Amino acid sequence: MTKSRARLLQILTHLAALTPLAVLAWDYAQGQLSADPIREVTLRTGRAALVLLMLSLACTPIHIVFGFKPLLRLRRPLGLYAFLYAGLHGLMFIGPDYGFDLGLILEEVVQKRFLQAGIAAFLLLLPLAITSTKGWMRRLGKNWKRLHRLAYVAALIAVVHFVWLAKGDVRRPLVYGAVVVVLLVVRLPPVRRAIRRSRADRSR
Repeated sequence: MTKSRARLLQILTHLAALTPLAVLAWDYAQGQLSADPIREVTLRTGRAALVLLMLSLACTPIHIVFGFKPLLRLRRPLGLYAFLYAGLHGLMFIGPDYGFDLGLILEEVVQKRFLQAGIAAFLLLLPLAITSTKGWMRRLGKNWKRLHRLAYVAALIAVVHFVWLAKGDVRRPLVYGAVVVVLLVVRLPPVRRAIRRSRADRSR
């Protein structure tokens, strides 16, 4: 892929990642959010955070399977956008939903396990966002990759958060969970080696 096409791919990624936020702002301005706008915004930002996190995690497995290297440059922006939406998702909970009432928030967190899972996922994403720069990559060395493997743990916990929140119909969160597991399996060293051998055999 030429540099111009790789640049175009990055621009399209930024535009696509910002689209849910733009649509949300438009719907809010037009009064089209539903009878419970706080809940609607919370659900939309949470869904965007999970989808973008999964897309970030998918970049390396897709590269392993298809050898499409430009995707590797999209891991960082997709991960940061996932953190952005996760932050907005949490902000809706502690702000408009509970009015920054710390006592009430703590009471809810103690009583509701889906909130505990959501907070755990966000806290795992926080150090990943902070250490996403090239400077941190140099400072942490090999430990940087080990640290950023926590993204899979965060994704799985986010799926659990979604399952517990959904209660009755858990089909969508379970699909997300299955996708995360498949992406994780592709990254396992034996599976990765087998896929690369198969790709090399096909290219002969």
